[in-house]
Amino acid sequence: MSKRQFGLIGKNISYSFSKNYFSEKFNLEEIEDCIYSNFDIQSIEDFPSILIKNPELKGLNVTIPYKEIIIPYLDTLSDIAFTIGAVNVINIGKNGDLKGYNTDWYGFYHSLKPMLEIHHKKALIIGTGGASKAVEYALNLLNIDYKFVSRYPGLNNLEYHEVNENIFQDYHIIINCTPLGTFPETENYPPIPYSYFSENHIAYDLIYNPVETNFLKKARLKGAKTKNGYEMLLLQAEKSWEIWNK
Repeated sequence: MSKRQFGLIGKNISYSFSKNYFSEKFNLEEIEDCIYSNFDIQSIEDFPSILIKNPELKGLNVTIPYKEIIIPYLDTLSDIAFTIGAVNVINIGKNGDLKGYNTDWYGFYHSLKPMLEIHHKKALIIGTGGASKAVEYALNLLNIDYKFVSRYPGLNNLEYHEVNENIFQDYHIIINCTPLGTFPETENYPPIPYSYFSENHIAYDLIYNPVETNFLKKARLKGAKTKNGYEMLLLQAEKSWEIWNK
């Protein structure tokens, strides 16, 4: 019996959550006709060869750094993925057509919402990559105002040096969407003034490995509520599975 194959597209993804998660899911739920593989590619130009070499592929997850630049390789996008401008799930149809979806927003939305209190009205999104676009989409649904923090000036952007005490007094949700602090370079963290975190703040890090990044630790020591990206990953993964099995 041929097996349905699923996998993850990314770069330097040996640490990845997805392969372990889905392999364990298939085992626990006795799903014997599915396997999940990592496809670690150094360039997005290698993506078509994966499809050629793996004709049993039915679906893919997509991670850093390909969530945006994979879009030209796809045939269609869901409305939400089109709006966000980033893809983390690909469904492969019976005729080989590739449709991109975004489930990151769903995972972020449902993991952040229970933490919110009345004063959580504004957020800083650190980073401007594909993951930050899903966060932006979710914040819009939650009616939370936001600004991006980036190394580069831009519309609705703050540069790192502009994040000061006044900003922290106005923005009580701080979300790290950069890879700074990810294993193995766990000593890194976004260059913001952590001394201004307080018990009124939420610090949310999309990183899940390590469990507590320096970003989260520094915020926690100032009294902030903290959350890593693990629950977001669980939620987006289950939503991926739903898409693949429609």
